[in-house]
Amino acid sequence: MSGAECCSNPPNLNPSGGVGHVHKIGGLPSYLTASPNSNRAVLLISDVFGYEAPNLRKLADTIAAAGYYVVVPDFFDGEPYNPQNPDRPFPLWIKDHKQDKGFEAAKPIIEDLKRQGVSTIGAAGFCWGGKVVVELSKSRLIQAAVHLHPSFVTVDDIQGVDIPTAILGAEIDSISPPELIKQFEEVLAAKSEVDSYVKIFPKVAHGWTVRYNTEDTEAVKAAEESHQILLDWFAKHLK
Repeated sequence: MSGAECCSNPPNLNPSGGVGHVHKIGGLPSYLTASPNSNRAVLLISDVFGYEAPNLRKLADTIAAAGYYVVVPDFFDGEPYNPQNPDRPFPLWIKDHKQDKGFEAAKPIIEDLKRQGVSTIGAAGFCWGGKVVVELSKSRLIQAAVHLHPSFVTVDDIQGVDIPTAILGAEIDSISPPELIKQFEEVLAAKSEVDSYVKIFPKVAHGWTVRYNTEDTEAVKAAEESHQILLDWFAKHLK
C-alpha cells in the first residue's frame, strides 16, 4: 500500500551534505560514511526521496560514529521522486522504481561489502525501503533489520522473516496503520526463536524519522528516539 503520505514533507535535497562521500559500491552511487576499520556495516534504504536527503545522511553519520561502515545507496538512478514534476506523477514514477529492483540492486552491494572484509550487515528501511529490507531479511542476506514506517510490507512478508527485526510505526499513518503494525508484532511474537521489537510512536505521522522539521523540538525528539532504538538494535545484533 502506498499513497500521499509517502510523498508528504519532501526534503530539500543536498548532494554535498554530510561528512561522508559519494562513491560507487556494488555498481551504485552511494553515500558512504564509516568508522575506521569497522567490519560491521549498516545499509540504509531510503524513502522515495532518495539518498541525498539531509536528515538521512545525518543519521548515517551518527550510525558511523557508533562504529559502523554505513552505506546509503542511490536506488533510483539519479531520479528520486519529485512532487514538483508534473510529468512524473507518483503512480508513473513508482512503476519505474519498484522495490524488487531495489532488492536485486542491493545484492551486489552486500557482496562488495563482504569482499571488503565486512563480516556482519544490518539494514534499515524507511517507507519505500521497508519492502527492500524485508526481502533481504527473508533471503538471510543481512543479520538484523529495522523497519521505520514501512510501505508495501505485508503480514505474509513478516511471516517469512527469521532474523532479528525491529519495527517502528507511527500512530498517524494510513500506509502502515497501527492495526497493521500490531499484526506484525503478533507474527513476530509467535516466533520464539526470533528476537523482535515493535513500537508505535504516539502523535507522529508516516515519515517522521527522516522527514521531520529540524526547527520543531518535539519532532526532533521523536525522530532521535527512533534513531536511538535503531542504534541499540544494531549494537545488540551486529557483532
